[in-house]
Amino acid sequence: MEEKLYTISILTEDKPGLLNKITIIFNRRKINIRSLNVSSSEISEVSRYTIVVSLTKVDVEKIVKQIRKVVDVLGSFYYEESEIYYREIALYKLGLQVYEENKELEQLIRNHGAKIVATENDQIVIEKTGIKQETHELYEALVPYDLLEFVRSGRVALSKSKRRTEAFIQELETSNSNSLSIKEF
Repeated sequence: MEEKLYTISILTEDKPGLLNKITIIFNRRKINIRSLNVSSSEISEVSRYTIVVSLTKVDVEKIVKQIRKVVDVLGSFYYEESEIYYREIALYKLGLQVYEENKELEQLIRNHGAKIVATENDQIVIEKTGIKQETHELYEALVPYDLLEFVRSGRVALSKSKRRTEAFIQELETSNSNSLSIKEF
């Protein structure tokens, strides 16, 4: 079977130590996590983990089932690229003098849909939101201008289904099971 990118979405109770429990599952199987993001969700005291991995469908199904067994995990689901909306944010730091000496940089930044978010002392910080390919293209364009620093966040994603997380949690509470398919909501 062919490996491809999958986005794993995990809903958990907001408890300390869960990140470690979840990442141990990947570590034991020697699976590289390409992107990881943990944030609050629209439901109080429920966190959403977004993890990107390159696996076969069989392996991602096994991982998701194993994650569901972790105490305090409410649900775990996987999605192919076409089943989600996703973005990453990237920040780029350039020297202020380089920016001032190269007037084409302003147009380059605009052409990439980025914006300057800070100008302080002797540096500027540029922000770009988009898919990994887009943020990487701006990175490549800025390297010749003596890029000082670069960082890209983990992916944030929402499924394209019309489900409501709140409805899923309510159904989960009445079913006493964490194996429901979120795609049904």
